[in-house]
Amino acid sequence: MHEKNFLVFGAPQIEEDEIAEVIASMRSGWLGTGPKVARFEADFAAYKGIPFTAAVNSCTAALHLSILAAGLGRGDEVITTALTFCATINAIIHSGATPVLADVDPHTMNIDPEDIERRITPQTRAIVPVHFAGRPCDMNLIMKIAARHRLKVIEDCAHAIETEYQGRKAGTFGDFGCFSFYVTKNIVTGEGGMVVARESDDIARVKTLALHGLSQDAWSRFRDAEYTHYFVTECGFKYNMMDIQAAMGIHQLKRIEKCWRRREAIWQQYNQAFNTLPITIPESIAPHTRHAYHLYTILLDAQKTDMSRDDFLRAMTAANIGVGVHYFSIPEHPYYQETYGWRPEDYPHAMQIGRQTVSLPISPKLTDEDVNNVIQAVTHLIIQ
Repeated sequence: MHEKNFLVFGAPQIEEDEIAEVIASMRSGWLGTGPKVARFEADFAAYKGIPFTAAVNSCTAALHLSILAAGLGRGDEVITTALTFCATINAIIHSGATPVLADVDPHTMNIDPEDIERRITPQTRAIVPVHFAGRPCDMNLIMKIAARHRLKVIEDCAHAIETEYQGRKAGTFGDFGCFSFYVTKNIVTGEGGMVVARESDDIARVKTLALHGLSQDAWSRFRDAEYTHYFVTECGFKYNMMDIQAAMGIHQLKRIEKCWRRREAIWQQYNQAFNTLPITIPESIAPHTRHAYHLYTILLDAQKTDMSRDDFLRAMTAANIGVGVHYFSIPEHPYYQETYGWRPEDYPHAMQIGRQTVSLPISPKLTDEDVNNVIQAVTHLIIQ
């Protein structure tokens, strides 16, 4: 394998505008939370059409703070999907609440609303739907369930910046929406996240919790105005975003539609190329929805392909193409088995997807040659 020719999975597209903005931040001397964070929050609020936003240092932090701001804690149950990254579950655990898993729809790979309903108990206080791969969950049904049982809804939108459901943007249905700007995401700040909320008091508490529980953030205290003392109003965390991160996000957000169109084009090329292969390609996009095209996941059944998923992963890597696994189901992991007694077999759809899934490169950074190389490698391995 020649590293210089290796196609890195999820490689970000970084252009001169964000490089120049980061340099400007460094020259200004303002590296921490400051004017660029405020600008990024305002720009993201405008993009989502929602007034209240808080930039933080990861989507994990966004989820943790949203759960706390929703008033959830010890003794409360929070239902989420069995097919997600561990951060979704860990944020619930760190809040003191108890995670409860629901299985997924085998076609959309999103949380199954009917299974949510089955998992509700007198202790249930919230639902955390995950818009997996950028496909929106069935928010109409989920919000009806939440209203009927008086539950909070915290949307995990780590994959879903551009996602829409019936004309509304992901993250604006629930009480909170949580976004990721990790290096592989559709907007990149290296590390970073954002909370959006419907209520100003909720975002005010998120911002307080994100910076040690201080009554004033750094920008308010150190701008060119009269010095303002701060007070610690509760025990918070160190979850704030830095200006040098927001400097990237400002320009990444400006190009989001252009990048989304490139992802869509790659998605369609993959669909056309793989449609006749003995693999499962992503479900068609539902009417009146918008997919963020964050992950392009195929499922490999060894009985149909004569190749196991792990053999395929190794072969693609040997062909200098980076691939991912999104994800093993949560009950596959030893910690959750030992702590909660979860078994993969109890969530059969999530288990099957987790054991067969492969995510292919779909970054807007990919050239036409890169895309053709992926297509040729997959086709060769499947039909050899």
